[in-house]
Amino acid sequence: MLEEFLEDKARAASDRSHPPDVADTLRKFLAAGGKRIRALLCVVGWHAAGGSEEDRAAVLRVAASLELFVAFALIHDDIMDDSATRRGRPAVHRALRTRLGPSSRAERLGAGGALLVGNLALIWAQELLHTAGLPLQRRRLVHALYDAMLEEVMYGQYLDVMGAGPDDDVDAALRIVRYKTATATVERPLQLGAAVAGADDTTLDLCTALGLPLGEAFQIRDDLLDVFGSTDGACAPGLGDLREGKHTVLLALGLRAATPAQRRHLRRLVGRADLDEQGAAEVRAILEETGTRRRTEHMITSRFEQVLRVLDAAALPSAASRALRGLAVTATQYTS
Repeated sequence: MLEEFLEDKARAASDRSHPPDVADTLRKFLAAGGKRIRALLCVVGWHAAGGSEEDRAAVLRVAASLELFVAFALIHDDIMDDSATRRGRPAVHRALRTRLGPSSRAERLGAGGALLVGNLALIWAQELLHTAGLPLQRRRLVHALYDAMLEEVMYGQYLDVMGAGPDDDVDAALRIVRYKTATATVERPLQLGAAVAGADDTTLDLCTALGLPLGEAFQIRDDLLDVFGSTDGACAPGLGDLREGKHTVLLALGLRAATPAQRRHLRRLVGRADLDEQGAAEVRAILEETGTRRRTEHMITSRFEQVLRVLDAAALPSAASRALRGLAVTATQYTS
């Protein structure tokens, strides 16, 4: 569905003499990989709410809309972080910068071009949503949930960019996780699929009870992987979050548990753009010594167990329950 949509957009751009590389850039970005977890959860939410065959085309269109929304969010996120790569390829703003060649304006124009590509991804996401062909009552609910998701992500991104209180504030770090990731990655996609199927408030509340702890566990695990890598060795420890000084739950817990001397050392190292592997190793050592890594792993496990308790108590169709259990394992296991 999404590939056909982008092909139609590419043909329309050609017919109207619009730049053909915009749709092509988005197509390549989406083809580069990604877990498609939001689209999958949307379909799972639809199954969980007893979706019927007559809704199938609509839910697939809403799921495809989520993929374009994710493209918008990631392209903009990479601009804000000036990330070099995304999914093993140059980030969109870096690729556009390179295309412009050696120019004093290349960096600014590349970022501007990527900003517009991301904006168009969001516009097309909205188009897919508006043309899903839902009955009026369901359409209103789906649009309200989608609008809430957009607002929550923007607030989460703002908190992430501008800071949200002291860097040892665990609650503030969790608030960023909830707005930026938990709602948009799990809760809202589940609710959107359920709403397409005509879900009642009880089912939507169940999506929240499942989505928030699972989404939080997913992001906390991701932050842990960025610093320590995975236990299976497939994901190497990184420097990204440490160099950016991201306000993660892991680092907030570490600063809170550290001695005054360790805290001063962490503040000297974290957030340095030139942080090297030796400095990162010193940060990791402090996080180990203070028990922060263990406490962070416990937070992931406790949220995973919470999801399983909700699933055990819920009367979901067996296929939806199995899919959610499988996703819970995938999203929280300490591997890449």
